[in-house]
Amino acid sequence: MNHTILVIFLILQVITTNISSQTKERELFRVDETSVSVSEFKRVYEKNLGLVVDDDSKNIDKYLDLYINYKLKVKEAYDLDLDTLKSYRIELENYKNQLIAPYLQDNSTLKRLVEEAYFRTVNEIKVSHLLIKVGEKGVPADTTKAYNKALDARNRVLKGETFEEVALNVSEDPSVKVNQGNLGYFTAFKMVYDFEKNAYNTKVGEVSQPFRTKFGYHIVKVENLRKSKGEFEVAHILIRDQSSFGKVRIDSIYQKLKKGLLFHDLAKQYSEDTGTKKIGGRLPRFGSGTMVEEFENQVYNIKKINGISSPFKTRFGWHIVKLLKKIPVPDFESVKKKIELRVKRGDRSKLSGEVMMKKLKNKYEVQMNDTFYNDLKVSSIKNIVSLENNKTILTINKSKVKLDKFQNFLKLRKGHNLRLLFQRFIDKELIEYFKKDLINIEPEVRNTYSEYKEGLLLFELMQKKIWEKSSRDSIGLKKFYFSRSDTYKNQSLEEIKGKVISDYQKTLEEKWISELRKKSKIIIRDKELKKLKKIYNQS
Repeated sequence: MNHTILVIFLILQVITTNISSQTKERELFRVDETSVSVSEFKRVYEKNLGLVVDDDSKNIDKYLDLYINYKLKVKEAYDLDLDTLKSYRIELENYKNQLIAPYLQDNSTLKRLVEEAYFRTVNEIKVSHLLIKVGEKGVPADTTKAYNKALDARNRVLKGETFEEVALNVSEDPSVKVNQGNLGYFTAFKMVYDFEKNAYNTKVGEVSQPFRTKFGYHIVKVENLRKSKGEFEVAHILIRDQSSFGKVRIDSIYQKLKKGLLFHDLAKQYSEDTGTKKIGGRLPRFGSGTMVEEFENQVYNIKKINGISSPFKTRFGWHIVKLLKKIPVPDFESVKKKIELRVKRGDRSKLSGEVMMKKLKNKYEVQMNDTFYNDLKVSSIKNIVSLENNKTILTINKSKVKLDKFQNFLKLRKGHNLRLLFQRFIDKELIEYFKKDLINIEPEVRNTYSEYKEGLLLFELMQKKIWEKSSRDSIGLKKFYFSRSDTYKNQSLEEIKGKVISDYQKTLEEKWISELRKKSKIIIRDKELKKLKKIYNQS
């Protein structure tokens, strides 16, 4: 279930609340044992002033009345244990994770990664590579063998063999048979980050040391680095026959273009690219590294919009290209937010998370049970899961973590290196501790979390007490409708059912609020209320 939008609406409509300050503050009112301070009421009142248009809603007395009703409902929800509902707890946890997610990134690292990505967007790199495959979870012997094979390939290049020769000889990238290892030009986000990083960190003309990605070990040779050409929109005509007969056909089409026939019409008539011929040969927008290099170079050489290339050949056949539009690389400020979003969602975001984890380890006192950690070297997952689960295996700022949490963690993980899994478990527990700590120490996070928490609770309560009842109680709805027949001016129930349900809900809520007020003790501090009215020029 996802009630986020409705919950936010409820928060704004019914007036959101917050945990009262831990320090002693002046009390404005009390509902049974729940005290509401002047400062809390002021914060909520001022926050919502901009959301109301009529003066009645800005009236302190009426606003206070609404806020008391709100507190009564929240108290009722807790009394009914609605905060223990599984659906409520899951959605609240999801929201908390969303709220805290930005705080789990290191801002300085994120800023550096965004600037780095922009540089690599405006500067495109031409690279040749070779790949020696090894799985991400390959055994040490296989990993060493793959690394040494890549290192040997590098040494062969350094001793004078061409990169293309070595790539054809040893590379396990299937495309090597077509491109001899030449990947052409690319920019940021076009490759996995580890590949991109190592390519851009290698100087032009040099060959990198072997480096690893999820595909295996690579070495790269950087052929060139240049300013990005931006993006292009083009149309093309393709004749797949690469023989001299195909050349005759493409030349014939080219002559028709020179005589003034429309490119769009000729593409529809003659092009053998079935994916584009119906739309006049128009291709999706592209940048460097998207098309084969020969195709891209022909596009770059067309100087004017609507200019047409001479016929040229690629491995796909003979082409003629028409330039429709050039899209230059945008300035940094106009794409900063977009790049930041891509960084956060991509594999490079782990760098920011790693820096943040180091900070957390320095911030909190973390102590592991050394005896338990040493035993992990010779234990198995099966042995760990069968141990007594109340043993303390970790403390974070004196907060104890028991073995049962690690046992549950192991049930969802694969792997045999228990020490490595335990380190990941420590990281997970550190993040959980940080989340709780952040809510306690960061006012903005605490307030926002509390608002959503109580708003979501109120949603569950209204669903149970008002909305479900009004939608299911067809007899009660009919009685309500007939009791107000004068109000609805002889319109049938079916014609105005939406309005009748709304009116019925309002009546049910008013009656319910009245019952809540009767069973609760409400105390208003008149002296503080007068001071408050004076602040807002209300008598």
